[in-house]
Amino acid sequence: MGTLKIQELREDERPREKLAQHGPGALSESELIAILLRVGTQGANAIDVARQLLAEFGGLAGLARATVPELSRIKGVGPAKAVQLAAGFELASRLARETAVREVVETPAHVWALLGSEMSRLSRESLRVILVDAKNRLIRIEETSLGSVSEAQAYTREVLRPALLYSASGVILVHNHPSGDPTPSSADRRFTEDMRRAAQLFNVRFLDHVILGNGEGGRTPWCSFREMGWLVG
Repeated sequence: MGTLKIQELREDERPREKLAQHGPGALSESELIAILLRVGTQGANAIDVARQLLAEFGGLAGLARATVPELSRIKGVGPAKAVQLAAGFELASRLARETAVREVVETPAHVWALLGSEMSRLSRESLRVILVDAKNRLIRIEETSLGSVSEAQAYTREVLRPALLYSASGVILVHNHPSGDPTPSSADRRFTEDMRRAAQLFNVRFLDHVILGNGEGGRTPWCSFREMGWLVG
């Protein structure tokens, strides 16, 4: 017996009807993705294609990082559906940022809520500076380097320039590890100490350096220098 088409499933098993009756929380990840895909391909319904996507990219985080060309290569997806998926993940990323902006930014969890969805999908390292006021409320976020953090070590003044330009009281450094493992390298630790000392000279509070991973395998998706006790002063 072949795979049933979505319309051949019982009504309470069809993703759209299930969402309408019980809300999105009642659906699995593959069922939610199937709604974006709308239809499957010969021999595989939309839910089957969604499961294949999750398996191919190692889960939801990996799928969110996939590019449109990478998604398009999967049988049953193609360019149009790939664009729909990319748009859905980008909307989720923007919603997470919009929600976080209303709050203070002072913990790694806040940083993850603000930038995790976007930065965990990047294929290159990006160094961002979160600028906050005296009450740790967000002023703005500036990208100061695209590449590896080690390449940016000589530019501590450039990293702090936005803080001085926008009269920020404090800064949080954030960068991503495209490997998904947020464990700091020795270069990360040296760079962080250089930045801490430079911030002190300019009377800017150096609140934390947070490295973002992807949270796959159940691990915490960030590493905080403050939480690890690696920031002195």
